[in-house]
Amino acid sequence: MTVAARLAELGIELPPVVPPVAAYIPARAHGDVVQTSGQLPMVAGELPATGKVGAEVTADDAKGLARQCALNALAAAADAVGGVDRITGVLKVTGFVASVPSFTGQPGVVNGASEVLGEIFGDAGRHTRSAVGVPVLPLDAPVEVEVAFLFE
Repeated sequence: MTVAARLAELGIELPPVVPPVAAYIPARAHGDVVQTSGQLPMVAGELPATGKVGAEVTADDAKGLARQCALNALAAAADAVGGVDRITGVLKVTGFVASVPSFTGQPGVVNGASEVLGEIFGDAGRHTRSAVGVPVLPLDAPVEVEVAFLFE
């Protein structure tokens, strides 16, 4: 099954590529890897939530935002390599969670990204990962995710 067909089966429509907010490009391919820049959970050009996980944003809401980050990353990667069906799997996910100092659930938040990539790619979506708590992210986003995808 193609990635596009799997997305359709799951009822997932990839968002448009989020334009950069600074001096970088959304994704770059090298060899058989396409690496995305950190993706915020933008929806239609807006952040659906701002603030820190464990204060203004719940862990469950942040998990949903991490899912959106992963879909934004997939859209950026697909754009960089000429289409989503060229993406063959996931190599690594790095998630950053802006959280209060006492919050230790960063891995659960970043599961939002990992789980949707697993739904889309199956076994090829298994990846290495880091989930890091940080004091603040660009635009006061609660979460940011970057992904290294494999492609052919």
